[in-house]
Amino acid sequence: MSRKGKIPVGVPKEVKVNVESSKVSLEGPKGKLSIDLPRGIKVEFKDAQLIINRLSDLKQDRANHGTIRARLATMIEGVTNGHKRNLEIQGVGLRAQMNGNKVTFNLGFSHPIEYEAPKDVKVALPTQTQITVEGPDAQLVGMVAAKIRNFKPVEPYKGKGIRFVGEVVKRKQGKSVTK
Repeated sequence: MSRKGKIPVGVPKEVKVNVESSKVSLEGPKGKLSIDLPRGIKVEFKDAQLIINRLSDLKQDRANHGTIRARLATMIEGVTNGHKRNLEIQGVGLRAQMNGNKVTFNLGFSHPIEYEAPKDVKVALPTQTQITVEGPDAQLVGMVAAKIRNFKPVEPYKGKGIRFVGEVVKRKQGKSVTK
C-alpha cells in the first residue's frame, strides 16, 4: 500500500466536506473546491479525517492513491488559509498598475499589456513593482503567476523582467572589449 496514501488527512472544524461516490467537495472560509475521483479510489469522511482507500492493486490505482491524498491535503490548505505567490518586477521603467479588476503592465514594449485574472484568483499590487497572486486553488494560482511571469521573463545579462520573489537568475557576463 502507498505510504503517503495510508496517512489520513485531517480536516479543520471550519471546513465542510461532502463526499459522493466519485466526487469530493470542500467548502471553507477562503472558497469552494471539488475534485473528481478516478476509478479505483474511494474516500471516506469519519472523525474529522479523510481516509483514502484504493480498491485494487493495479499500477494506476497505486499511483492515484498518493496523488489524490496529496491533492486533498492541498485543497484543505487552500480553503482554510489560501495559496499565495509573490512576484517582483525589476528594471528601470518597468511597472504595473491596477485598473479596476485588470492589471496593466508597462514592460518596455511598444504597447502596454492588460491582464484580467480568473474570478477565483485575486491579484494585488502593493507597489508598482510587486505583484501578489492569491486564491484557494494552488494550481490556478501557480498558473496565473506563471502567465504573468511569461509576459517578460528575466533576461540573464542585466536581470530585467518579472521574477518570483527569491528566484535566483544566473547572470551572464556579456561582451568583453579587447584592446
